[in-house]
Amino acid sequence: MSSFTIVVDSSSDLPQALIEEHGIEILSMPFEIDGRPHNQGYWQEIADKEFYDALRNGSIAKTSMINQESFYTAFKDYAEQDKEALFIVLSSGLSATSQHAKNAYTKIKEAYPDCQLYLVDSINATSGHGLLALLASAKRKEGLSAGETAAWLEEKKHYCFSLFTVDDLMYLHRGGRLSKLSAIAGSALGIKPVLNIMPDGTLKLKDKVRGRKAAMKMLVSQLKRSIGEDTELDTLLIDHSDCREDAEILAGMVREAVKVRNLSVMMMGPVIGAHVGPGALTLIFAADMPRTEYENKFYGGA
Repeated sequence: MSSFTIVVDSSSDLPQALIEEHGIEILSMPFEIDGRPHNQGYWQEIADKEFYDALRNGSIAKTSMINQESFYTAFKDYAEQDKEALFIVLSSGLSATSQHAKNAYTKIKEAYPDCQLYLVDSINATSGHGLLALLASAKRKEGLSAGETAAWLEEKKHYCFSLFTVDDLMYLHRGGRLSKLSAIAGSALGIKPVLNIMPDGTLKLKDKVRGRKAAMKMLVSQLKRSIGEDTELDTLLIDHSDCREDAEILAGMVREAVKVRNLSVMMMGPVIGAHVGPGALTLIFAADMPRTEYENKFYGGA
């Protein structure tokens, strides 16, 4: 069995049980709430529900990128020990974190040209790039090297979908995704958006429906049309930002609609949670068609 290390940043939202089961290392992405800085260790300081309750009560959470120096230090630790490692980072379409990683990677390859380090831009977010780490773990068990796994992920990542709905449109407005007028009007009308991570790794509003249940049905509809009729999914992840009951209902809807061997319901962490707010739901899975084909087929490439 290959023994390379798999490293993801903490916006991947993988729970500790999966991190330990698959032997994955985490790079913490800093954030702050009401001006007080934290890293992912925040979850050890305060319950995740308290974080989302704080947002509901008006607290402001902000995230920061992992800077180039931090990435270089992490790469250097592996290079100096002659360790083989695969790094998977948050989408370049959502954060400059990926560019910082690329800049540091270029410098480390100049300083250590023979190092066996590999970098993959997930073009995904939350457990969408956490899923890539799980897939990489499976390839490692098959005996692939870090380089072989990185090359495989560069193809596979285009088939990994992240479908979102949120409960409060104002969080998307604060993040620059919606105008304030649209957010206020949508909230007043009970409009719930369904958003997709696009082929270039950006987040885009794809559908708008009225009511929470309709949004959940739309997520399942998108899931069904992205996979073959007789496909059995190996892994499907559902992330939620403190709406466990809805997440379990969504899980039941998924099980009724498609065949899936491993379905996990997980809490969304603070890095992505700060931008979508309480009440967000995601469906994350590897489909039969690439995202580009899906967009062309169902949305005219929009």
